[in-house]
Amino acid sequence: MRESHLSLQHPKEPQVASKPAADIINSIGGADNIVGFTHCATRLRFTLKDASGIDQAAVEAIPLVLGAVPQTGNRYQVVIGGAVETVYNDIMALPEMKNHGTGDSIADVKAAERAKGPRGKFAALDTFFEILSDSFRPILGALLGASLFITFMALMATLGVIPAWNAPGVTLDPSWQFINLMWQGVFVFLPLMVAYNASKRLGADPWVGFGIMAVVMLPGFAALGQTAGAESVFGGHASVVQIFGLPLTVTDYSSQVFPPLMMAAVLGLLTKGLKKIIPSSVQLIFVPFLSMLIMIPLTAFLIGPMGVYGGAGLGNFLKSINDFSPFIFAVVIPLAYPFMVPLGLHWPLNAIMLLNIQSLGYDFIQGPMGAWNFACFGATAGVLFLAIREKDRLMKQTATGALAAGLLGGISEPSLYGIHLRFKRIYPRMLVGCLVGGVIIGLGGGVKTSAFVFTSLLTIPAFDNIPLYAGAVAASFITAMVLVIISGYKTPEQKAEASAAIALAAESNEDAAFASNAAAPVVAGGTGTATAVATLLATIGSPVAGIVVPLADVPDPVFSKGIVGIGVGVDPTEDTVYAPAAGKVVVAQPTGHAFGLLLDSGVELLIHVGIDTVNLAGKGFDVKVAAGDRVEAGTPLVTFDRKVIEDAGYSLVTPVLVTNPRKFGSIDEVSSGQVTAGAPLITVAAK
Repeated sequence: MRESHLSLQHPKEPQVASKPAADIINSIGGADNIVGFTHCATRLRFTLKDASGIDQAAVEAIPLVLGAVPQTGNRYQVVIGGAVETVYNDIMALPEMKNHGTGDSIADVKAAERAKGPRGKFAALDTFFEILSDSFRPILGALLGASLFITFMALMATLGVIPAWNAPGVTLDPSWQFINLMWQGVFVFLPLMVAYNASKRLGADPWVGFGIMAVVMLPGFAALGQTAGAESVFGGHASVVQIFGLPLTVTDYSSQVFPPLMMAAVLGLLTKGLKKIIPSSVQLIFVPFLSMLIMIPLTAFLIGPMGVYGGAGLGNFLKSINDFSPFIFAVVIPLAYPFMVPLGLHWPLNAIMLLNIQSLGYDFIQGPMGAWNFACFGATAGVLFLAIREKDRLMKQTATGALAAGLLGGISEPSLYGIHLRFKRIYPRMLVGCLVGGVIIGLGGGVKTSAFVFTSLLTIPAFDNIPLYAGAVAASFITAMVLVIISGYKTPEQKAEASAAIALAAESNEDAAFASNAAAPVVAGGTGTATAVATLLATIGSPVAGIVVPLADVPDPVFSKGIVGIGVGVDPTEDTVYAPAAGKVVVAQPTGHAFGLLLDSGVELLIHVGIDTVNLAGKGFDVKVAAGDRVEAGTPLVTFDRKVIEDAGYSLVTPVLVTNPRKFGSIDEVSSGQVTAGAPLITVAAK
């Protein structure tokens, strides 16, 4: 079971994994050597296939690594300290680690959000949206790149450099025609890309799916609609020609997305059926052949026209709502998107946007959607402002990356999953921003765009009414940002945790370097400027009755070497652990095995109940406090069942460690032998 770290960090959307993360994985034999992977309060915990060939010195030479601890049973621990979760997330962002690890990852956040809606309750619906998502996600980069070319053409037309490039009958100069072709390759052949991705996702040969969809996009297929006897239908948008006595609807499949999705769904089922009846020795030949033999006519005669006109029907339905009341439409869309995106329900709307552009020549959904996107980015900007003011380095990094992805790329997921869904106070403020932007667009009569674009700063020129759209998204952004700055995004408990976490993170490297040179508690005068007459700053009582164990004798090298902090161990004789002094609970592990306290004296204290007891996943522990609680000396933190721990083979020795020793002049062990709970255990002197 995954354990939270002592120094609470802000989880973030994995982006580019750091080099130390890759170096750690390579140093232990690569991802293929990993059987299990999690982390605890200070260290990465690996279960490996083979730990015998690891060069421990090489592991410990990696930046951020404070130490490495081989264990029995091919288990291996890499000590990181307060930044353990950041490193864990960086490792999990590595492509080769896709199938390893557990815990509160971005995928977990997405799954938790899906569970709140219909996707989490109906497996078939969940599968449908996963297929839809996987069909589009790999080509989002190409769509984004192409959309910027379209935006550039729109900007040139707005400035009068070129005529209205997408108006009927307009002929551009050959130079501008060439620039205009740069985006068309993506959008004209979009059905082929979707067919490939969807076929692959559904277990069919993706190139077979590509080839099937390519048939209806051939110039020769379009020419069939111009043959003698072809009948024009649907206002000239399609033609019907007789093929072997059957009516074939010939239409333009450029930029269509519903036909390839429907084709891939049928192809996937057909492929599974054919593999059941065709011997494996000849499947390579006959499965593709029979798939194409069946699916090409089926797509051309039935699936293709159904997809084109079914999608057009959905688009016309939304258009009728927009035509009836642009104001209502412009308000509803940005207010719906913050709930649709976490559930993955926005993908069908993306498909309809593309279809609108192909059939109508413009889209009316993306403008209101921009109000949601910029409200999302504005809330992230508010979080970034507060992170800078509070000197919260990790949140600053998370918010900076998310804001850049949003404003420059129009991508909301890093903000949404990395920040907003984790700090629920943000959502109401963000919705106000969505409402303000939607109202402005609605009052202005709506906005349109002739391109499928990602609503970012760079694509504002792609909309027909630039001042209206720019004003609306600016209002969305500023409203959400100001509201987050004014009200904050953390609960009181999260504020208490974060303030202590920031202090811990700021000193983690210095503390680790200092502590790694000490294998036993420091004596008076042993930390540089401290002297034998240093001013006593704090006396820390024993959190549990028991027998004092010198730090060097604690049965865990991570603790005994002083890597985590300076202090002593206590072998308990009773079953309740108490707060040794007044302060704030920074971390209270749900498993009950570890607590981080920020004492009123400024001492940051780790109490780790037993060795490797995280593996009990809370069994035998009854936690009495939560993170953010105020405690006094003698407040119970946890009770434990000695028999459960001992029967599992774990030591009960409880390290009591000062994790920020660099702040102080000396940290002295003042007791030995038997101690009672609350009896003086450690003294801390000022510099």
